[in-house]
Amino acid sequence: MFFVILALALTSVLTPTTGSAQTTAFKQAIAEDAARDRDIAAFYQENAYEGIWTGKSSRDRQRRVALMDALKQAGNHGLPVARYDVAGLEQRLNTARTARDLGELEVEMSRVFLQYARDIQTGALVPSRVDKLIVREVPYRDRKSYLVNLAKSSSKGFFKALPPRTNEYNALMKQKLVLERLLSKGGWGPMVQAKKLEPGDSGPAVVALRDRLVRMGYLKRNAGKTYDNAMTDAVMQFQADHGLAQDGVTGAGTLKEVNTSVQERLQSVIVAMERERWVNKDRGKRHVEVNLTDFTAKIIDNGKVTFSTRSVIGARDTKRQSPEFSDQMEFMVVNPSWFVPRSIATGEYLPELQQNPNAVNHLIITDRSGRRIDRASVDFSKYTVRTFPYAMRQPPSRSNALGLVKFMFPNKYNIYLHDTPAKNLFGRETRAYSHGCIRLADPFDFAYALLAPQTSDPEGFFQRTLATGKETQVNLEKPVPVHIIYRTAFADGKGRIQYRRDVYGRDARIWTALSEAGVALRAVQG
Repeated sequence: MFFVILALALTSVLTPTTGSAQTTAFKQAIAEDAARDRDIAAFYQENAYEGIWTGKSSRDRQRRVALMDALKQAGNHGLPVARYDVAGLEQRLNTARTARDLGELEVEMSRVFLQYARDIQTGALVPSRVDKLIVREVPYRDRKSYLVNLAKSSSKGFFKALPPRTNEYNALMKQKLVLERLLSKGGWGPMVQAKKLEPGDSGPAVVALRDRLVRMGYLKRNAGKTYDNAMTDAVMQFQADHGLAQDGVTGAGTLKEVNTSVQERLQSVIVAMERERWVNKDRGKRHVEVNLTDFTAKIIDNGKVTFSTRSVIGARDTKRQSPEFSDQMEFMVVNPSWFVPRSIATGEYLPELQQNPNAVNHLIITDRSGRRIDRASVDFSKYTVRTFPYAMRQPPSRSNALGLVKFMFPNKYNIYLHDTPAKNLFGRETRAYSHGCIRLADPFDFAYALLAPQTSDPEGFFQRTLATGKETQVNLEKPVPVHIIYRTAFADGKGRIQYRRDVYGRDARIWTALSEAGVALRAVQG
């Protein structure tokens, strides 16, 4: 009802009275106020300083109503509502009287609109300012184009199209509402006070676990007091949804996730929505997605996962964490050499060589011209991290650090996907051990899937190439986009929300930044 009254009121209140003096004053106010923003100034200059918000036409009224409605709903998207000062804008809408008032209001509405449009479409934060390893190129749109396109479009349709239009974003929004309702009802109940619970146990801790699983939707409401088969099945499903080993036992790791509060899960969802806005673009009909927190690499075709394998990611140490970015996979190298990164050569291997020149003898040491040097002729003790003049390379072999195949999307971060001889790491629940690159548990199957579109016998082709023992580059006829992401909350193929641990602490930093920008948790009734 408010918007109906407002629209009617603005017909008479927000239209400059006819006459050249008032029109000139209106346009002069726009020109002066818009001068502080280059994009807004350019738009109004090209539009002959005509308004798009404060006129009496039905399209102007529709734009006003659509903007105010969108701003009032911004909290649904986890945006910093206070940034838009909705109450202040409403007051100005109701009190504007002179032509100058209207001109200044016109520009202010454009400013607020541009802030909202960018926030909801490509994020309220600049990711690299939150964490220097989020090196993603956000697909920002030209600011003036928002105003140009709004002026030419249906207001309702334009605002509806601004948020990410992905199944992932919709699933996260639904989960946000579910969690907000739970928050209003007190969450999931008392925490489970125990060190370990397993099938056959009984007592108050089992009852507390039962109640939390019921409220989380993993268990039907019941009066059972024993850790029975139904509870075991519920725990296993919970473990699956949280990336835990599915043994049906509520050990320390499972208890920590069970006792995580609704507030923390809501924060994860809101952060995931912000992250989804950072990649609000076409990701490719076929693309590779590496979710660092899930320790997986997937091939996605037309929105469906067609291949998935476990992965090992960069260690938690700041210098070894895997960065987040997108690129294009162009080729794979079968039987690759490993060219040791300088940071590893000088930081890890040089000290060993200084103790024993024959150390790390699986590596070939070369000079700047690529010529192999005689270790016995070099006094490694005289070199430092800065002055070490040599390079190191491990030739192709089954014991090569990269295994038998690597997948290349050339980038300045020197990150790629590859095989590894250290297969034992894939059996662990948390797999953050590499120097930054992504190791794959099933690299051959990954290669077959990538080669399938360009050969009728991908496995045979790959194995024949592998059998030569020679380092061979195999180009992908059609490059495949690669997206290295970081999601502690995400939807599975059925829209069910999964949660993962914040392995690098990045989501905690993002939530802090969002909170400082004005995003707040809220409890929603009904």
